[in-house]
Amino acid sequence: MDCSKISITKFTVVSSLLLAGGLVCLLIWPPMSTPLFSSPLNSNIKPKFWEDELGDILKQASTPDKTVIITVVNKAYVEQSVDSNTTMLDLFLESFRLEEDTASLQNHLLLAAVDQTAYNRCKAERLHCYRVVTDGVDYSGEEAYMSKDFIKMMWRRTLFLSRVLKYGYNFIFTDVDVMWLRNPFPRLSMNGTDDLQISVDNFNGNPRSEKNQINTGFYFIISNYKTISLFDAWYAQKDNSMGKKEQDVLSDLMKTGIFGKLGLRVRFLDTKYFSGFCENSKDIWAVSTVHANCCRHIMAKIRDLKVVLRDWKQFRAALNKNSSVAVNETMNFQWTVHTECLNSWKYK
Repeated sequence: MDCSKISITKFTVVSSLLLAGGLVCLLIWPPMSTPLFSSPLNSNIKPKFWEDELGDILKQASTPDKTVIITVVNKAYVEQSVDSNTTMLDLFLESFRLEEDTASLQNHLLLAAVDQTAYNRCKAERLHCYRVVTDGVDYSGEEAYMSKDFIKMMWRRTLFLSRVLKYGYNFIFTDVDVMWLRNPFPRLSMNGTDDLQISVDNFNGNPRSEKNQINTGFYFIISNYKTISLFDAWYAQKDNSMGKKEQDVLSDLMKTGIFGKLGLRVRFLDTKYFSGFCENSKDIWAVSTVHANCCRHIMAKIRDLKVVLRDWKQFRAALNKNSSVAVNETMNFQWTVHTECLNSWKYK
């Protein structure tokens, strides 16, 4: 008996059966959904949350065109200190509630809480809340600007926001120390021609100039392959950028030409509309947001932002007078000097 022929025959029969079985499975098994993105998250980072939870919360918070507003908070932003009768989150939410065209935007606001205290406060405010958890890291305290833990928290934020893009959602990211005085959407390009619209510390007059000094405390980004690739490249630099915050790393990537390499269309936002303590808007009639940037400590930010809201309320009160009086009283408007933040750099 020729055993080799029998073995070959058996192998042929088994192979045919396996191939046929595979074809049947392909025909009857429901297809997997096509992923939005081609590259997975960094496999070394494993935050603890159910995959569907974030998707469900994003769906609840989003506009019909899949856009959400996101801020990240921790205990230091939501609890009062002995030196203050308010919190950063209180001021942030108050700024939304002062105007009719911003109050409704709270329906699309998602608070990402990096500790349980912040999450509980978010739920008490009846907002859209998501708990971001990372093993072995406590983000509950105030992290001084450029401290080691501050830098870690900024990178954790970047990783979380990259997930939002990969779920297919556009978003405005706003630091909680940004006051929303007017609805910023009319000042943003909403037709999809710009992939990223980002605030700057000082505006050089050219919205396309990569010589602008970017600030990641406020930006609007569209979810697509280009922006997802940008976030992947950005986060990949985390371990090669000791002593640098994520904003500095993105700035470095910009200087190496990454926006052009990825085909990104980027717009740098005019401080006339998207201002901050680094460079005040000179037009109270046009400004949409005020960011407490160029400031080191939370308490300094809280004190100076309270003054910003006071200035804004005084301006709005003047508008309630007859038009000629309102124009006369507001023509020479100037923001109160941000004294606390200017002094914050004197202390560690």
